Amino acid sequence: MTSYSRVNSRRGNRRIVFVALATTLALFVTGCSSGEAASSDTPDDGTELTLWVRSATDDFSNGLADAYNKTHKNQVKVTVIPNDNYLQKIGAAAGANSLPDLLASDVVYTPEYVHNGLFQDITDKVNALDFADDLAQAHIKAASQDGKIYAVPHKLDSSFIFYNKDLFTAAGLDPEAPPTNFDELYEQAKAVRGLGGDTYGFYFAGSCGGCGVYSLFPYAAAAGHEALTDGGKTADVDNDAFADVFELYKKLYDEDIVPSSAKSDDGTTWDTLFREGKIGIMPNGSFLFPSFKDLPFEWGVAPLMAPDGSGTSTFVGGDTVGISKSSKHSAQAWDFIEWTLSDEAQVEVIAKSGDLPARTDLADNKYSAQDPRIVATIEGLVNGYTPATLPFGDIFNNPNGVWVETLRAAIFGTSDVDTALANGQKKIQAIIDDAY
Repeated sequence: MTSYSRVNSRRGNRRIVFVALATTLALFVTGCSSGEAASSDTPDDGTELTLWVRSATDDFSNGLADAYNKTHKNQVKVTVIPNDNYLQKIGAAAGANSLPDLLASDVVYTPEYVHNGLFQDITDKVNALDFADDLAQAHIKAASQDGKIYAVPHKLDSSFIFYNKDLFTAAGLDPEAPPTNFDELYEQAKAVRGLGGDTYGFYFAGSCGGCGVYSLFPYAAAAGHEALTDGGKTADVDNDAFADVFELYKKLYDEDIVPSSAKSDDGTTWDTLFREGKIGIMPNGSFLFPSFKDLPFEWGVAPLMAPDGSGTSTFVGGDTVGISKSSKHSAQAWDFIEWTLSDEAQVEVIAKSGDLPARTDLADNKYSAQDPRIVATIEGLVNGYTPATLPFGDIFNNPNGVWVETLRAAIFGTSDVDTALANGQKKIQAIIDDAY
């Protein structure tokens, strides 16, 4: 699982992280401020490197490390930490200057790690790559500060629309013509619901903040309204684009085109009904590709669009990886990172396993090319973005936080959408102002 975070972080957990960093970071940074830590000039000299990842990327990260270890003298030892404990673990290790050589981060928390000085500057190394401009720029942006780059893409996922072609056909719709604007989405979802019974036109997880970020933000971004701007210091959720989004979702729910279970879905069953062939249209993400290969019906994908269809966008989720400030093996750590971005790793390990390459120039590789849906998803990354702000978890992934409150008020509440968004805007901005 990736950045939409089914396992939501808790406000209390994030306070622990901030306290740990705030009370010890001054000493930590002082000890590392003279530049990169001491390291051999030989990048592949048999060094044992440590890599921490969250449990959401367990198989992916271990697969990369195993492939690297088979062909290099250096050996990467992966430590998998439960998602719920990751932020606290990083905070404590940062305070003790005992971070691993390589540190992976959910991309939405990468700006916080960068802000708190946990990564070494790798700007020159990244810019020297022949394919630097082809790396997922949303991840590079999230890992940059003051013109310097501190991490690169590790694992990518992308949000978009899945649709059931068999249900489209049964409803008299063209199975090769997914929705391109909100009017089409509504009419197609309504037509599928017309099949009756337990078949519904649309689905979303209505009590999952991260799911809402992942699958709702791109609609507004495609219309020119990124939810977080000014380096994460300004919120923009009270606008016409978001109003159109929530009006659509409210209408779909109120008209029984969405099953009632959506209202309480915290993300744990987000894709269940679609897998069962009971949902016509479902915004979700590319992390489902491997498990969707054997679905007993034909399905397609389409980009998340602006309400009027004037543009498309995607939430580029996943994880970044960088060299921690604690590492004394920066040359060897970079050797691993550089290898993970190479054609060999991106194609023969990542694409071969059904995951998305982090490089758009490899979209049409021999494995991804076998499925045009994957190629389209990779190519769509160029229109993607990753929203970021220091208090991201508090606002958007907290199950009791302001974003879930806003989402639920706008879709299921008794007040109008405009009021819900205006209230949400004020509360979100207040949290951001307090953090900065």
